[in-house]
Amino acid sequence: MKSRVDALCAALAIAALVPACASLRGDPQPGTTVQLDSRSGSKVKGTLTLREQKDGVLISGDVSGLQPNSAHGFHVHEKGDCSAPDASSAGPHFNPAGAPHGKAWSGPHHAGDLPNIETDNWGVAKVSVVVAGATLAAGPSSIAGRAIVVHRDPDDYSTQPAGNSGPRVACGVIPQ
Repeated sequence: MKSRVDALCAALAIAALVPACASLRGDPQPGTTVQLDSRSGSKVKGTLTLREQKDGVLISGDVSGLQPNSAHGFHVHEKGDCSAPDASSAGPHFNPAGAPHGKAWSGPHHAGDLPNIETDNWGVAKVSVVVAGATLAAGPSSIAGRAIVVHRDPDDYSTQPAGNSGPRVACGVIPQ
């Protein structure tokens, strides 16, 4: 009996070290999941996975229930609160630097400004975008505890302060 317990203890000790070894090798770390729920009377929903990488946080997943063959604003918002029926409780875009609204890949922009998501013939958007410079760890660039919001219309990347992307049709809180 003692040898079985010893073998079990050895196996558990090895299993406990596997995540540490993965981290040392630079393997992808486990992510966190965000469930997008419908807002503003829409039927939009989705599941997103967030993973830290060297250049920021990768957001990937699917969003469904959108207008087919269309673009939609997609942002990280300041507050992790999706309780309002129109998701206004999520506040403005995440903007720790106080920058103007703009394109994430060109010029000044909010940290929460992301590229529009594009839907297919069935109204499903495949999401794969990096929030550059963001982290899920505590700190000023952390997006943990904030909200991800999908808008009805495309972001025009110029109208201040939020890109004129219309009602918030889905919202989900990023776990801390």
